[in-house]
Amino acid sequence: MTSRLRLTILPLLLLGLAACGHKESGQSAANAPPTAAPTAKDPMPAAAAQTGEAPIGTLSSRGETVPSGGAAPQSAGIDFDVPANWQAQAPESSMRLAQAAIPGPGGPGQFAVFFFGPGGGGSVEANIQRWIDQMEPAKGTHPKPETLEGGKGFKVTWIEVAGTLKPSSMGTGPAAEQPGSRLLGAVVQGPGGPWFFKATGPDATIAGQREAFLNMLKSVRAKAS
Repeated sequence: MTSRLRLTILPLLLLGLAACGHKESGQSAANAPPTAAPTAKDPMPAAAAQTGEAPIGTLSSRGETVPSGGAAPQSAGIDFDVPANWQAQAPESSMRLAQAAIPGPGGPGQFAVFFFGPGGGGSVEANIQRWIDQMEPAKGTHPKPETLEGGKGFKVTWIEVAGTLKPSSMGTGPAAEQPGSRLLGAVVQGPGGPWFFKATGPDATIAGQREAFLNMLKSVRAKAS
């Protein structure tokens, strides 16, 4: 009888100890200070305030303004010289490294530089074709890509399309077609790239900025370390 009684009591004691331990651990967890919820890092850095009519000189690949004659901000990427009369704007999304309004006789045009991370954004051919497809080329025109050399180690493929800018349902283009428009687009290839340069707007404005756009592409260079 004694052996049987001991065998019966022992499991009951073990269950009691386990229950006490569970209760204590539950109380400890309840009394512990709350852990702060992890904060998601904002993928879009705070954009600089829009500068209105102030001209810009050099922009870094992150959209930072480089003071004229001053040193470039220290960050990985590229620098390039933006035409002095283009007006800097705060980038509208985290995918835009730089943005500016292009003044001209036909009304303002838009300029932006896009970056999707090293190797991101698709092939040169796909982007050139996408830009062509965003336009209804003027009759008798046959847009063809051309190349030029930027700074050391950079290759630029660019396209120019005049005609009607098609409406877009993606929120990145006009809601209605825009006849009398012109698009200048370029893919800049180099270490850490590619980068995508794009200017669109009234033909009377963008056509007059063609050389300025090309000179900007020629100025692309690696950011000074």
